[in-house]
Amino acid sequence: MLKINNATKSFAGIVAVDGCSFEIKKGTISALIGPNGAGKTTLFNCISRIYPIDSGEIIYKDRRLDLMPTHKIARLGIGRSFQITRTLDHLSVTENLVLHTAGGIGSHLLLPAITMENRQKAGEIMEFLGISALADMDMGSLSFGQKKLLDLGTVLMADPELILLDEPAAGVNLRLLEDIIEKLVTLKNQGKTIFLIEHNMDLVMEISDEVIVMSAGMIIAQGQPTEIQKNAEVLDAYLGTNA
Repeated sequence: MLKINNATKSFAGIVAVDGCSFEIKKGTISALIGPNGAGKTTLFNCISRIYPIDSGEIIYKDRRLDLMPTHKIARLGIGRSFQITRTLDHLSVTENLVLHTAGGIGSHLLLPAITMENRQKAGEIMEFLGISALADMDMGSLSFGQKKLLDLGTVLMADPELILLDEPAAGVNLRLLEDIIEKLVTLKNQGKTIFLIEHNMDLVMEISDEVIVMSAGMIIAQGQPTEIQKNAEVLDAYLGTNA
């Protein structure tokens, strides 16, 4: 579904993504792991074309993402979350969700702010996430963990086929972490493809079909979780030699 072919990205002579190549298969959960500064989020930003790559190719279903403007990528069926939650705290949970519908980009300013269709979609997402009781609450009153869960909800509003999640479990308590794991597995079973950056190794090893490891901008390993756990180079670079 998603192919990265020898992608490279530099900033002021510093190579952040160095000749990365791998493939994300349809209907799977894949995790991108590595130490801080390995280039994981930069690579996500290249896939989203927030950053243009210097060389290589990024292909989604036989289409070159690296040659497309960002807004067209969002309409191809790719949803993306970010490390830092992006919410408008003075708006309600429902209002925050409807800002992320598939038609939200470029919507006509004179159309109603929240259509019945958008509200219904938001209600379905909140029911799926188990947070219907929060519908009318201001985002500013939610906990950090609840906002992280809503991050997933905003991605789902556009009904993407490929979901990119940047540290969905960061700062989340154990109960919410279990909820996120359950929802991600359910989405996979519904046919979604999920590609996530994550530092929580329990989550990564529990739900991933494949794990890709970055270090110093390069892919150093790729395989099933059990293979990655035994990989000496990965243990040295990220998990620690005593892991």
